[in-house]
Amino acid sequence: MTWKQVFTSSVGKKLVMGFTGIFLILFLIVHVGLNACIWANDGGDMFNKGAHFMGANWVPRILEIGLFLGLLLHIIQGLVLVFYNRSKRPIPYAIDYGNKGSKWYSRSMGLLGTIVLLFLILHLSNFWLPNRSHQGFLLGEEINLYQKMQEVFSELWVVIVYVAGCISLAYHLAHGFQSAFKTLGVHNKRWHVMISCIGYAFSIIVPLLFALMPLSFYFGWIS
Repeated sequence: MTWKQVFTSSVGKKLVMGFTGIFLILFLIVHVGLNACIWANDGGDMFNKGAHFMGANWVPRILEIGLFLGLLLHIIQGLVLVFYNRSKRPIPYAIDYGNKGSKWYSRSMGLLGTIVLLFLILHLSNFWLPNRSHQGFLLGEEINLYQKMQEVFSELWVVIVYVAGCISLAYHLAHGFQSAFKTLGVHNKRWHVMISCIGYAFSIIVPLLFALMPLSFYFGWIS
């Protein structure tokens, strides 16, 4: 397969989605682990130290560039696949099998991905962009991200949007986790059962933890 086919052929697009999907899953593990430090209930000391390490060192900053490139590629290829599949079947099936044929969220990956993207834009504008703008290219002074979370999540509408985004992420992962490994060839019966169980657990636990963060601030479960 040539480099051109990687980005233009149906198989190549799915491979790109699989690799970038796994890369983003690894990022979610790191991100939720860091953010979980808010529950140390120490006034944000542990969380701010972790955020400082991620923002004030060159290695994480370089990896951050790769993260954005991977995310952008994942979004573009996902949209391309959605439009490609629709173009191949402009007329729907005569019989709608519903969930007997496939789960609704596996048929709605484009919609779920779009909701997650809108949530991500809000998230970046609330936290990443203000911090990086204040910090600057030369890794200068950072904002107090814990205090910023307290301010942002004091607004009910923001909390609702975040929880809705996390629900969309959960359904997106419920299909995407398994699909990524399946695309990369991990598809025999034994591995399929194990990956399915891990995938469903991941798609519940990680988005739930993310959703609990704004709820914890809004309802005062942490100081």
